[in-house]
Amino acid sequence: MAKAKKKAAKKKAIKRTAKKAVARPAKKKAAPVAKKVASPKFTVRTAMEIMATFVDSVGLTAKVAAALAAENVNILAGTGYSASGPRQKAIFTLIVDDLAKAERALDRIGAEEIQDSSVILVETENKVGALERIAKLIADAGIMIYYFYSTTSTGKMASCVIRTADDKKAIKVLRNG
Repeated sequence: MAKAKKKAAKKKAIKRTAKKAVARPAKKKAAPVAKKVASPKFTVRTAMEIMATFVDSVGLTAKVAAALAAENVNILAGTGYSASGPRQKAIFTLIVDDLAKAERALDRIGAEEIQDSSVILVETENKVGALERIAKLIADAGIMIYYFYSTTSTGKMASCVIRTADDKKAIKVLRNG
């Protein structure tokens, strides 16, 4: 008899559970809310870039830096590298705060060639996707990017130097973007 009571109690429990399931539909899980990520803000302007070529040697970077410092020239952005070949050459590409003083300083320490050209200087928030946004705006306008280099300065902002096939149009696109 005890077995029969247990069986009857089990059946009632199953029926109650089934009724509850029918009476209360399962809660729908809310769709994950996509976080709207704000586009990084940036400013854009033209800048002059100096490209100086030297015969490569040990200590050349220190020599270039010392020559610019002696003239009180601040380097805002730059790259330097050695190009291999029969005559080792080193090329420095710099954005500085005083072009004329920088050119004189580099000439004084033996630059074989000094060229300056206009580039785009973009100051942007240092956030994921910042370069992507800038490059996409330029690409969507059908403008070829020849090269770029960038760095962060304070961790909050980044400087990006860009040379394009049409800097004037690229600047207009970026300012309207």
